[in-house]
Amino acid sequence: MPVNSPIDESISEVAVEPRDRSTTKVGPSAAHAIYTCPMHPEVQQDNPGECPKCGMTLEPKAAVAGPADEENAELRDMTTRFWIGAALALPVFVLAMAHLIPALGRLPWVDGSGSRWLQFALATPVICWAGWPLLRRGWRSLVTRHLNMFTLISIGVGAAFIFSAVAMLMPGIFPPTMQHEGKVAIYFESAAVIVVLVLLGQVLELRARSRTGSAIKALLNLAPPMARQVAAGGDHEVPLEQVKVGDWLRVVPGDKVPVDGAVVEGHSSVEESMITGEPLPVEKTVGDKVTAGTVNGSGSFVMRAERIGSDTLLGQIVNMVGEAQRSRAPIQGLADKVAGIFVPVVLAVSALTFVLWMWLGPEPKLAHAIVCAVALLIIACPCALGLATPMSIMVGVGRGAQEGVLVKNAEALERLEKVTTLVVDKTGTLTEGKPKLIDVLPTQGFDPTDLLHLAASLEQNSEHPLAAAIVRGAKERGIALDTVKEFRSVTAGGVAGIIAGRSVMVGKPDFLRSEKITGLEAVEASAVKLQEEGKTAMFVAIDGKPGGILAVADPIKSSTPKAIGELHALGLQLVMLTGDNRRTADAVAKHLGMDAVEAEIDPAGKVAYVKKLRAEGKHVAMAGDGINDAPALSEAEVGIAMGTGTDVAMQSAGVTLVKGDLRGIAKAIRLSRATMRNIRENLFFAFLYNALGIPLAAGALYPFFGWLLSPIIAGAAMSLSSLSVIGNALRLRKVKLGF
Repeated sequence: MPVNSPIDESISEVAVEPRDRSTTKVGPSAAHAIYTCPMHPEVQQDNPGECPKCGMTLEPKAAVAGPADEENAELRDMTTRFWIGAALALPVFVLAMAHLIPALGRLPWVDGSGSRWLQFALATPVICWAGWPLLRRGWRSLVTRHLNMFTLISIGVGAAFIFSAVAMLMPGIFPPTMQHEGKVAIYFESAAVIVVLVLLGQVLELRARSRTGSAIKALLNLAPPMARQVAAGGDHEVPLEQVKVGDWLRVVPGDKVPVDGAVVEGHSSVEESMITGEPLPVEKTVGDKVTAGTVNGSGSFVMRAERIGSDTLLGQIVNMVGEAQRSRAPIQGLADKVAGIFVPVVLAVSALTFVLWMWLGPEPKLAHAIVCAVALLIIACPCALGLATPMSIMVGVGRGAQEGVLVKNAEALERLEKVTTLVVDKTGTLTEGKPKLIDVLPTQGFDPTDLLHLAASLEQNSEHPLAAAIVRGAKERGIALDTVKEFRSVTAGGVAGIIAGRSVMVGKPDFLRSEKITGLEAVEASAVKLQEEGKTAMFVAIDGKPGGILAVADPIKSSTPKAIGELHALGLQLVMLTGDNRRTADAVAKHLGMDAVEAEIDPAGKVAYVKKLRAEGKHVAMAGDGINDAPALSEAEVGIAMGTGTDVAMQSAGVTLVKGDLRGIAKAIRLSRATMRNIRENLFFAFLYNALGIPLAAGALYPFFGWLLSPIIAGAAMSLSSLSVIGNALRLRKVKLGF
């Protein structure tokens, strides 16, 4: 390298700058992480722990770079508790239900002391160990007066287990009417099964949150760990954290761009689909901007670092995704509001029942008071309430999977029902996302087949995606390709060579003019219409004369027009957001009948547009497939990713369409509406049994008819309400999602 090269001068300038400037660390270190509660985002602290409001484990606000599939400690713990709890609860359930089986009901051991003690022994670790996090959260909710679903679960489980334990250990305190051969009914199976079902829900929820965190980690890992720093003594690799603003970095073929900056030497084509969503590489020469995380093509260049760490576009995308995900209300919000009213009422009624029986009830007053209060708690156990939402969600999600609609969590289904505006990306969502040869237009005197044969034979030596589209188009038409002699490529211009003795050139008009090709004006005029239709025109010259035009475009998916019609029929307003040029975007939007279009928009612009729509009071869903769509997918009330797109888009979205077919969005909306309607029906059934059963359990009919609800009947009613909820949820398996 010459001593007085620009690179040497830059190194001298950078060397005198302070060394304590910001480094390129995109995410926070574990030592400086801020922890927050997934249910109460306002709770924040600088160390791990549990939420003082609900008892849930706090998690970092921002992910730290690392393996995207790194296992969550809380998920691992809950999964272990679930499987061990399920293994112990199953025999408890079988022993408790054995008397209902004709072949077993008459056997002496079914209701014998051995069976009862075995149920007690197996259920105790399920409640006291597997269900301990649930009980602890329920207790915390009572202490802090933030009543939620954990309050209901802990009360129901505690009532069933304590009543059963007392009935086993001290059956004599119960009145004779509640005893059968000296034994009182026990409900260990109810307590154990409730714990296992709730643990299953926790595991599913934690898995969904874990996938959300892995989306941010995947973004963080887009930046390469090392950078090639240019120095007077030669290039050397340095950790990304050591790169500073002003450093000169070399990017070789196939490398990822380490930070944001500008090209100062060399030229290449850079694949920027993570930013623009467009599949075509962008030519970069001296002075052009390059972005961290984008992939360099076949050329090599030197860049100057201008933005590092969280200041890079990649860092901003990470921050936007994380911020949007944290701003979402947790799915437990509705249940917590219900619990905030239901739990105090149940506790008050139970306490009042105990007091009234102690004051006005017949002897033995204490036994009757305990029986009625416990029966009330058992019948008010939130089994049906706890099952109402998850059962419908489980069946609904399974039904969606059959139709290629994958739902990440219940929140997505809940919000999708209310969507009024659908924002869609163009490339890979409305279109195929892959360049395709559309038109072969020869000039007078040339044959279309001969034109494509020569152009494709030449382009088979090029690495450009447009060249690949031409070669693929020729092979699809059954055209055999010839070998090329004297092949040469001009960056940002075109390619040239000799094929079967004929001189062939393919590229831009300026490239052909530089090669002494004249008479291109008429061909350029013909290309204007193609460009207005959203196509890219490539000019071909043969033997020194204009030979014609090859038009390449990203074709609209065959299913898109029908999908647009279905979505309009569902009452949705459709908006297209794309990083593509205005002319192409308008052409696609007009052809499909979109309600609005925004073109040449970057990831931050997409997020801002979604925020604007939401500020106007619209319920917004966003559909996309690229990394550049991830922030907007998270900012929208519901993110919908194409299964043919990037992992980051799918992990940031609440819904993924396996086939990348927009008709899946219409199916998802129908599924959401059917599921939420089913949930409301389930909640009605759940509260109906409580509304009817609580007065009976409290002994409201005893003064008139002498009827006192046995905990056995209370348990049966509790089970019946659960069965009605399950049966109603199963109807979702038959719901029709398509036309």
